[in-house]
Amino acid sequence: MPSLRFPVLLFAALACALGLLPATSIAAEKFDGQWLTTQDCPAQGKMEELIRKIPTTIDGNNLKGDKGTPDQPGYEIITGTIGADGNAELDVNGVLANRANAHGIFAHKGEDYHYTVKAHFDADKGTGTRDTGLGIESRPCNFTFERQPAATTPPASTPQ
Repeated sequence: MPSLRFPVLLFAALACALGLLPATSIAAEKFDGQWLTTQDCPAQGKMEELIRKIPTTIDGNNLKGDKGTPDQPGYEIITGTIGADGNAELDVNGVLANRANAHGIFAHKGEDYHYTVKAHFDADKGTGTRDTGLGIESRPCNFTFERQPAATTPPASTPQ
């Protein structure tokens, strides 16, 4: 008589795996929706204060917010994945619009930039800070993230 042990173990393993799928799906949707990101970089040295409001979408815990026209001065895009615990390391890429917001004597309008933001999200809000490295080439910036009501459209990007 053939052994039923292998098919029974296989069935049990599949049942356990399928049992985990709804939890994964629910966790992946925890932060989904429309958000408003506010970037606040205080004045420092010759750099002027910079405050931006950026419409942001989170889908499957993947965050994307952008403002401006791609590849043009003033464009900025924030992307990253939010972990099930709410922690995220976000990438910010952009094209410099104004030398008054840049650090360094060689910074000029149209130059590309990149930095990261360490963030944490809760159900309806989040906070983050710019990674300033040694602080020699950048200034601190704070980020706040606010979930928008489901029936509203996030506000349009604000000029800098």
